Amino acid sequence: MLAALIQPVLAATGAPPVPADVGARITALGRELDRVRAEYDALLHAAGLAAETPSRLQIFHGYMGVFIVAFLTTLLATPLMRRLALANGIVDRPSEARKIHKSPTAYLGGVAVYLGILVGILFTYTAPWHGLVSFHQTTHDAGALPGGVSIWIVIGMTVIMACGLIDDVMGIHPRAKIAGMLFAAAALATQNIGVRVAAGVMIPAAKALGFGTHIVGGEETLLLLVPLPGGTVFSIDLVYWVGTAVIAVFVLGACNASNLIDGLDGLLSGTTAIASAGLLVVALGLAVRDDGVLDAPRIVLCLGVLGACLGFLPHNFNPASIFLGDAGSLLLGFCTIVIVLTLGDTGRTDLVLAGLIIYAIPIIDTCLAIVRRKLAGKRISDADDQHLHHMLRRALGVKGAVLTLYAIAAGFAMLGIGLSDGKARVTYALTLVFAAFIGVTAFKIARRNAEAASAAAATTAAPTPNVTAESGGTANPPATPARPA
Repeated sequence: MLAALIQPVLAATGAPPVPADVGARITALGRELDRVRAEYDALLHAAGLAAETPSRLQIFHGYMGVFIVAFLTTLLATPLMRRLALANGIVDRPSEARKIHKSPTAYLGGVAVYLGILVGILFTYTAPWHGLVSFHQTTHDAGALPGGVSIWIVIGMTVIMACGLIDDVMGIHPRAKIAGMLFAAAALATQNIGVRVAAGVMIPAAKALGFGTHIVGGEETLLLLVPLPGGTVFSIDLVYWVGTAVIAVFVLGACNASNLIDGLDGLLSGTTAIASAGLLVVALGLAVRDDGVLDAPRIVLCLGVLGACLGFLPHNFNPASIFLGDAGSLLLGFCTIVIVLTLGDTGRTDLVLAGLIIYAIPIIDTCLAIVRRKLAGKRISDADDQHLHHMLRRALGVKGAVLTLYAIAAGFAMLGIGLSDGKARVTYALTLVFAAFIGVTAFKIARRNAEAASAAAATTAAPTPNVTAESGGTANPPATPARPA
């Protein structure tokens, strides 16, 4: 913390970037000061002179209103969206064999979820008027808006939901949806949300290879210095641009991953709720430590998504009366990955890994789908019925498959929480074993199904063999002549 206070003073002088050796000494001194500060705080606690640090539960109580508002908004808006969808023919018709529903089912559930998350965020913006949200004490500036949720996150949510809604209502070209996702990713980059994720890998790697770092804007970074005519130097912030690319990849991947697993009643809304609960535990732990400026926005987003998903789930659980549609699946993927990206705001790449572990089910299913389709010579965009939820449905039925995936999601959430609390080696080992078991089992079942389908097709296509004389018979035995009367 003290190192972060020293660096902005140097940046505010308007001087050129700090030389690499000086920057390294400043960073080392800041770490030493942080160590001394931590030891000082420990002594205060031991002597009973330190101020009481709030617990996770105490911080959660202050923000609980966000969850309640998001839950009630989605719970009440979903029947209205269903009625609107049925009145305008915005329904999903079971035209494909891999779809499980037998009758047309309304879309627009994603709009109800969007409204729940949006109202939850707006509830924090208006906290100074109603006083129903108590923000935790922090030494960091939360920003202009109460709660600190950037307006650019809201803009990104809106664009993502609108792209999915247009696709649900009238269809949209895939490139247009990708353009919307990239716009949302750019909106995050403008506010440096997730940009520092790359710093946790690039800066240690650069130092290990002997490259120098610079202090720019109070942050340690890597600069590519390009000499220009006239003796001037043009600098490129490599951490920023690599971080921006990481944001784009994460947003595209998460949105499509959530869209892929939205194949059973209540699956995506339930697993996202579990992931949000796991991310909330991590977020509350960071707020206890006063990690950074995004502590409060992270909690607000977790509670907004959790409340909206639980408000939608009673309508969406089997038998579902309404579906999320692309508007909801893309939105939930975007909101979840925004929360994951904010975990790396202070360069803690390990926390981003913890978030990805919590969100592991969509990631694993998407990776398996890509590999499976490549091995089969198909396009990545080709649909099939070999996803994890399809395999479980064939064995356990719809509810059994969904509940099983809920349990797996809860297991990954606990692993991610364990990693965030410092249990790195055990968490990585268990995650590797857990994910490998799921992947190998899925491939075994998919291969077995493919072999059975190929055998059935070959049996159907093969002509009935004729019996030859060599085998003791004739191909077409002559008819027995009629005996005269």
